[in-house]
Amino acid sequence: MKQAVKVLASMLVLINLAWPQSEAGAIWLLINPGARPCGMGEAGVGIADDAYASYWNPAGMGFLQGREAAMTHINWLPNLASDIYYEFLGYRHYLKDIGTLGGHIILMNLGEQQRTDEWGNYLGDFNSFMLASAASYGTALTRQSAIGVSVKMVHQHLTDQGAGAEKGKGTSTNFCFDVGYLNRQFFLKNLSLGATIANIGPKIAFIDAAQADPMPTNLKLGLAYSLEGEYNRLTVAYDINKLLVTSYPDRDIDGDGAVGGYNDNGHRFTGGDFNKKGQRETAYSEEWYKAIFTSWIDDWLLTYDSKADGIGAADKDGNTNDGSFKREIEKLTHNFGVEYWYSDLFAIRVGFIYDKIGKILMKDKWPVPTFGAGLRWAGLGFDFGYTAGEAGHPRQNTMLFSLNIKF
Repeated sequence: MKQAVKVLASMLVLINLAWPQSEAGAIWLLINPGARPCGMGEAGVGIADDAYASYWNPAGMGFLQGREAAMTHINWLPNLASDIYYEFLGYRHYLKDIGTLGGHIILMNLGEQQRTDEWGNYLGDFNSFMLASAASYGTALTRQSAIGVSVKMVHQHLTDQGAGAEKGKGTSTNFCFDVGYLNRQFFLKNLSLGATIANIGPKIAFIDAAQADPMPTNLKLGLAYSLEGEYNRLTVAYDINKLLVTSYPDRDIDGDGAVGGYNDNGHRFTGGDFNKKGQRETAYSEEWYKAIFTSWIDDWLLTYDSKADGIGAADKDGNTNDGSFKREIEKLTHNFGVEYWYSDLFAIRVGFIYDKIGKILMKDKWPVPTFGAGLRWAGLGFDFGYTAGEAGHPRQNTMLFSLNIKF
């Protein structure tokens, strides 16, 4: 399906999350909503104190009372396209003796696409979009700790029909879930620890189930420390992200010009997945319940340094050094942010994002800075977030606008 492949390839560029050896589907689910956390370098797992908690860490809802709605609008990557939008709508509602219920809806509009046949002939236009809806619940375990869970339905509509002899449609509907934990007094009175695993679920298939992609299961750990005075409050937050996905494309590891052709004992076998050294060369991915554990060492143990596999950036000798533990550490994404509030009325924020493998970097490999501001008055909240970036980078000058309403 040429048009579906085109859209998927575009999404990989647009979202700009590049895990060369851990590719997942539906990576748009990793776009972070909320102008407030995004102004803080996209750090929010250890905070999660508003209606965005159903996304960032559902455990945060366990500490919240009352009702609140939240909305975010993003013109996603304006330097690259003018008709791609990200919309978020969230809600939370406290029920006495039960906990806090809530959820959110995310719409990712990919704009208008061109339909072509196998030979590239124009067949008309169509619209593509992604939709996710979540039902969330959070409850306090003690005065300091809480847990939460979100159950999500994810619908992806790339196109309504295939091309040529292809069967099926370019749509998929999947279910997944998030689990979260939050401790508001982690060893220190003003230190919070948050942890969440998001998008736990089965693989995503469009046309061919054999080519299904893993759900973008993602682990987030976050710390947040606050200092408060009579009129001032300062919060410092730090998040670290790890994509819990083990997935590889076809690779000619031994450089013999063929992928596979042997069994795991190194004997010639038609259609075999391995090379003569017993190394697997054909594409594969593991189920989420295995990848949660194997993704921590997949590059280290399962990837072989090769000049022929075409994966990774080669050094001066032509080696990619994909199979090192250093590579595992480099795949972590770091988010750091600072927020200052004056009298709970006005806030300014600053932060940065460091993602070496995803190449979300400024010139000379400096992290990408983010900025933000917020206003609160009579139950209404307005927030603005801004992501800078290297000139010409797809994420440069991304702006976020958010509205919060407490009832």
